[in-house]
Amino acid sequence: MKFVILFALVACAIAGDDSVEVTFDERVAPDAGAYSTNVQLSNGAGVSEAGSAGAAGQTNVQGSYSFVGDDGITYTVEFVANENGFQPQGAHLPVPPPAPAHVADLLRIAAEQRAAGITFE
Repeated sequence: MKFVILFALVACAIAGDDSVEVTFDERVAPDAGAYSTNVQLSNGAGVSEAGSAGAAGQTNVQGSYSFVGDDGITYTVEFVANENGFQPQGAHLPVPPPAPAHVADLLRIAAEQRAAGITFE
């Protein structure tokens, strides 16, 4: 996964721009499932991440990547990727509306039913 994010970032950052250079490149090779990568480009794009072996056999990754949009603004996405999937966060990313108030009641009722041994099939 780390190579996909790094490759996609570099490809997007230099598409159509021959003047982009790598200004910082620091990588620690995988050792017992742990690694780190930090690459910065002259146009403000970059990626920084660290990974470690997870309990369920996957690699747990935490990091961020940045890119400069067509509007000239630098956007940053922080992420965690683990047994719960890829979880990005960024001020520019859309967020779903909050759940209606009655959903909390329904979830509580369902938990009570499961605890009481009630099942629906």
